[in-house]
Formats: sequence, structure tokens, C-alpha cells
Amino acid sequence: MSFWQEDIKIGNLYVPRFIGGPLDGITDAPFRQLVRQFSKRELLYTEMRHVRSVLTPMGGQLALKFEQMERPLSFQVSASSEDYIEAACEKIVASGVDIIDLNVGCPAKNVISSCCGSALMAKPEQLEKILKVFRKSLNIPFTVKIRAGFKEKNAVDIAKMIQDCGADALAIHPRLQTQKFAGMPDYEIAADVKKALQIPVLFSGNVVNFKTAQLTYDRTGVDGFLIGRGMWAKPWKLHEMAENAAGREYKVTSQMLLEIALKHLQLMIDHYGMKGLYCFRKHLPFYIKGHPLASVIRSKLVISNSPQEVIDGLVEFLGS
Repeated sequence: MSFWQEDIKIGNLYVPRFIGGPLDGITDAPFRQLVRQFSKRELLYTEMRHVRSVLTPMGGQLALKFEQMERPLSFQVSASSEDYIEAACEKIVASGVDIIDLNVGCPAKNVISSCCGSALMAKPEQLEKILKVFRKSLNIPFTVKIRAGFKEKNAVDIAKMIQDCGADALAIHPRLQTQKFAGMPDYEIAADVKKALQIPVLFSGNVVNFKTAQLTYDRTGVDGFLIGRGMWAKPWKLHEMAENAAGREYKVTSQMLLEIALKHLQLMIDHYGMKGLYCFRKHLPFYIKGHPLASVIRSKLVISNSPQEVIDGLVEFLGS
């Protein structure tokens, strides 16, 4: 069996090397259920939620609403202090997820302004306290996602501390917070993190197909790959990459694309009610991208308040 067909061991869990990474507003329960039509065993992530919000009636109810078919599932959280962690972990574990992941990599302004996400990489003493509470509170695998650093690169030192605090795996997006998602990832620092750790190291950033996964592996030697933006409106992406890794081609026909788009819309409505129609609008441009009449379709369907009108429009344009 080649490297690409082997599983990664994260705690007591074995998962394939291609993983559905977290994307806020995208990797919700309907999208994960759509991914499961193509990829049965791959690890999927939830959207990130602050530990405090998990404990609120509204926030917790929606964040923890998922189907068993979505497992194995990693629930991603953020935290700025030791407060709320123990209670949030108890509630999340009770929901039946397989992993809890702490985000120490998000570069968003509203996240770092509350000292969450990548801001914690500049406060290692505070981060260490948070990590210890998580590990003490959990009887399931615990992972952490980091960046190259906040304003300065310190990923290797932070990664070692994370391992010492008992994390079962670590994911790195090798850019500074100041870079957001621009510029080239720092493959060298990702390779240094991999060499410094004994736990699995996952790579996040610019891996959108099997070719880029191969190039990333050659440069870093990492154990697995989080596929984020490369999966947007492409729920088949993990399956496609696994097929390509096995030397097989994978094609999505126009008929398949239509069926996927219609299924996605229905899952959104089932999950959110009529709000699901409006949530689907952010996915619509990706499904019709490349169509000769894409601008016409988009301008017509993104303002529609009728699920049937959207369905008819998709069938008319994608089914022709």
C-alpha cells in the first residue's frame, strides 16, 4: 500500500489523508452530508465556534445539529481564556463528535480582536493554559490548528508546546496572520514543524487537487492535507483526490453537477427551513461557473424567493 492509500492515526481514530477542512459559512451540516455521498470515511470539520457560543441555547443547538452520517467529525472551537472550556467540551463530546479541534490559526480581524485564533500564537503562556484545560477535559482526540505565527514566525516552538500539552495531531497553515491567505505558503516552516513532532502534522493552504498535494508532500513530508476552499461547491473533491492518488481519473458530468446542486439546495432547506434558500445563494455561482450564461443565471436566481423557481432555473440551464 502506498503512502496515499494509508490512513493517519489521530488518537484512536484512523482516517484517510485527505480531509475536509473548515470554512466558515460553507462546511455546515448540509454540505457535509453532500460530501458523504462521495466520501464515506474521510474526516470532516465543522465551522469554527467559540466555546462560549456552544453553551448558549441558540448557538449550541444549531452548531451541534448534525447527522451521524457526517462522522467522523471534528468540531472546531476557538477560545481566548480557560473560561467555558470544560463545560463546552462536555456538551460537544455528548453530541457524539469524534475530535475537538482548537483553532489557533484564524487571521480574521474580529477573531484576533478578542484574542482568539492566531492571536494566541503571540501569547504562548496563555495558549499553554488553554491547551491544558482542553486536554484535561477531553476523553476523545484533541487537535490544534496553527499558522506560521502571528506577526513573527514561531510555529516550531508553538507546535512543540502543543504536542507537550497532549494534542493528538496538529494542522498548520504556514502563513503569518498578516498575510491572511495571500502569498505563497512557507513550506520550509511546515517541514520544520513536521521534523520536530512525533504526532501527525496536517497541511492547510493552497492544496486544491492531488497534484498540489503531491508537491506539498514532497516539500514538507506532512501526514495529511486539509482541503478548504478547494472544496467549495465541489463536495466530490476528496473523492476525486483519492481516485487521482490511486491513478484513476475522475470526471463530473453536467448531469451530476445538476443533481448535486439540486440535492444541496434541498439539504439546505431541510436543515434551515426557508432560510436555507438564501444560504444556498453563496454556493450558486460556483455551480454555474463556466456556463456561457452564468451571469444571466446568477442575476435571475440569486434574487429569487421561490425554491421551485431556483430548481427550475438550474434544470433549465444546467440540464440543457
